[in-house]
Amino acid sequence: MTSSSVSPTGIAPAGTSHHTRAHRKLLAAGLIGSSIEWYDFFLYGTAAALVFPHVFFPDSSPLMGTLLSFSTFWAGFVARPIGGLVAGHFGDRYGRKPVVVVSLLLMGLATFLIGCLPSAASIGVLAPILLVTLRFLQGIACGGQWGGIVLLLTESADPKRRGFAGTFGQMGVPCGVILGNVAFLTATAAMPNEVFLDWGWRIPFLASAALFPVVLYIQTKVEDTPEFRELQAEVAATRPEQQVVQAPLAEAIRTHWRKILLGCGLLAATNSLFYISIAGVLSYGTTELGMNRNSILAVSLASSLVGLGFILWSGWISDRVGRRPMIMIGAAALVLWAFPYFWLVNTANLVLFAVAVTVGSIFQSMTYGPLAAYLGELFEPNVRLSGASLAYQLAAVTVSGGTPFIMTALIANTGTTTWVSVFVALMGALTLFSAWVLKETNPAAVRRDPKAVPGIAHAR
Repeated sequence: MTSSSVSPTGIAPAGTSHHTRAHRKLLAAGLIGSSIEWYDFFLYGTAAALVFPHVFFPDSSPLMGTLLSFSTFWAGFVARPIGGLVAGHFGDRYGRKPVVVVSLLLMGLATFLIGCLPSAASIGVLAPILLVTLRFLQGIACGGQWGGIVLLLTESADPKRRGFAGTFGQMGVPCGVILGNVAFLTATAAMPNEVFLDWGWRIPFLASAALFPVVLYIQTKVEDTPEFRELQAEVAATRPEQQVVQAPLAEAIRTHWRKILLGCGLLAATNSLFYISIAGVLSYGTTELGMNRNSILAVSLASSLVGLGFILWSGWISDRVGRRPMIMIGAAALVLWAFPYFWLVNTANLVLFAVAVTVGSIFQSMTYGPLAAYLGELFEPNVRLSGASLAYQLAAVTVSGGTPFIMTALIANTGTTTWVSVFVALMGALTLFSAWVLKETNPAAVRRDPKAVPGIAHAR
């Protein structure tokens, strides 16, 4: 490449053939890495509903075993803000790529070790303690990877296609669910239930070793984002004695705490129904409604495939109509769907169950798709990873991790799913309010101007 084809910082500009090829590879690496990372994280949710009550809490009643198992599931979400805080600090100072590499390595190692854990029958109370510890490490890794991956994707993309590019990180969520369900369906189909509960459940966890070649590829083949490198070059030219930002996390909280809280609210609707669908109703359907475990897993897999397409579509649409419209439409639809969702689930009819989960997946995917670009654009580049990660991971600990536990406890105490529907509707209303208060980062004036870049500078 000649000097005329690069910027003064040595970065190939968007639109060149070199940039296009490199970004396509980055999109593929981001999707694969994110998918395996979320596979590792969500695999635990499926196991918490179906396996861990028997393996790690065998002396508890079925209800107490499920509650204890879901409480360990929650531990991963408690840890996610810690991972987000650490990743935000180092990612805004030293780059997005190092955060992604370390987070993926930690997730793969923790998940692999869960597959190696002895049961409570072998080592007693130490087994659930080790389980919680490894789940906590999973949470730290997950908290770090989301912001790093989506900023690698969006900051390296053509500014007019950031919504679309960000979905390759977001699509890792349904892909992770699909991979996890396929792994469990394959394992349960290949062996008797007794064998599966004895040792067969470990195979999907040990398969997380597939993450390590992806980490190696990102480490050796992927560069940090042009936007971050340009920021580094600018700071080096004007203030060579300083890092990009000395304390990016403190700066993000001090100057953008309202956006962080509202960004957390943006995820309330999609996160609550998503975790009900992949963990809460899986346990509820098998234990309370007497439905077949593999049939429910198959429904979860099919609905995730549908959601995958809607995440891609909604991110693509957000580049054309703005970020907020899709988020607000999806949130409003989830408010309306909260009660029909459980009316259909409670029939214990597999077809109606599938309708409930799939329609819910469509609405929550419409909200989730544009969020990678939108959360990043709400913050300046020097505190972007800190701000976006903190917003995302606050939603994880306040909404996501506790939802299956809250659902199980509400049903146990009231004997009805009505209050779970109320909870989902309130989460939808919170997302709708947050999107209404926040500004649009990709308004019509920016979309019409070929040179304008979506972001906080243009928000109105």
